[in-house]
Amino acid sequence: MADDEGAALSPPAADHARRPRNYGPLSAFNGHARITGSCGDTMEFWLLVRRDVVEKASFTTDGCASSLACGSVATCLAEGARLEDVASLSQADVLRALGGLPEGTEHCALLAAMALRAALENHLSGGGEPRAPRRGQTEHSRASGAAAPTPPAASNDESGKREMDARLQSRLSQIRHKILVLSGKGGVGKSTIAVNFAVGLSAMGKSVGLLDVDIHGPSIPTMLGVERGQVEAAAAELLPVNVAGVKVLSIGFFLRDLDDAVIWRGPMKMNAIRQFLADVAWGDLDFLVIDSPPGTGDEPLSVIQLIGKLDGAVIVTTPQRVAAVDVRKSITFCRTLHVPILGLVENMSGFACPRCGEVSPIFRSGGGRQISIEMGVPLLGSLPIDPRIAEAGDEGRVLVGSHDACPSAAAMREIVEAIAAVAGSGPKRQDAKSVERRGEER
Repeated sequence: MADDEGAALSPPAADHARRPRNYGPLSAFNGHARITGSCGDTMEFWLLVRRDVVEKASFTTDGCASSLACGSVATCLAEGARLEDVASLSQADVLRALGGLPEGTEHCALLAAMALRAALENHLSGGGEPRAPRRGQTEHSRASGAAAPTPPAASNDESGKREMDARLQSRLSQIRHKILVLSGKGGVGKSTIAVNFAVGLSAMGKSVGLLDVDIHGPSIPTMLGVERGQVEAAAAELLPVNVAGVKVLSIGFFLRDLDDAVIWRGPMKMNAIRQFLADVAWGDLDFLVIDSPPGTGDEPLSVIQLIGKLDGAVIVTTPQRVAAVDVRKSITFCRTLHVPILGLVENMSGFACPRCGEVSPIFRSGGGRQISIEMGVPLLGSLPIDPRIAEAGDEGRVLVGSHDACPSAAAMREIVEAIAAVAGSGPKRQDAKSVERRGEER
């Protein structure tokens, strides 16, 4: 591109004759993204899309020869392809087209697939007419950063689908217990329960993974203090971030900026969740805790469809009726899809004074217990509103382990033990009735 395009990367070599195909920015484009991988290489892609077909694609990179080769091949695969086919191009597709790469440089194919996908997402989120590069456009230009970079999507050909299904089943066979944390209502503390459950299980000596499938509002990285966590790529695998002995993965780790919005429709979210399950090196786990967004939509449905058989769901509510109405829908959702319900956790059940410890009701009380009785779901426990819970989440600490002496931490540990027991891996086995009775005694 001309010198007036500040965002374009400089070519790695001055010899223009040796540049690969499609190297350099397009003079007009309607999809653009720039991504820096965990290896430090940066790729930038431009797309010109007309009538749902990629008419032209180009790229630049400041990386090695493998980076150049992967970027070029990715643009060649994209040109002339329909948008749904471009969305499904993966690291494996790039490697297959190249016939392989030198050992240790396979991550270049992952970066190319991610950058291409991000450019496509930018086009879909903007949907505008082709535009020319703007003078002074910067690396973090909002015009080119509307969509977050993502892991590569599943291959669109039949052999690729079979390979992914085999990887998915192989991963799942190494995980003994798979538990979904959900709620029909937002703001009830679902992620707080998921984080403390995962860390609490790890403290019990369990091997634990925590998967955040809240695509549009990932809060797990913030609550664990790893907002700048880096997901490394090794061969064809993604390596989760290790926090407090827990293997963690979230779309938040792929955002270039904490303010970036992920603007996706259902099929793209399904693809990302499939990748999170199939292409992440979870290893041998006792528990995989899955934190889902509010409601009964794409994300929890995708998890259930992909995993096939969950050990159960933990449903989080608050006492007031406006939450209880939506939480009942979550119970119906689980029963309709034949997902066992391990129990109900009532959060914000009164206010715990940080000085004297006395609990005073703020919302109407007993909502969780009433749901438990009327819907026939065990009540696993209740948590009061405690400033220390909010402080721990904001500071990237977990209540269990950071405030062990406070009553809320003790209540949280009891809930963790109850969930583990119902799932069949706790310190002492309890049936649903005994857990429910214990919750009612509170």
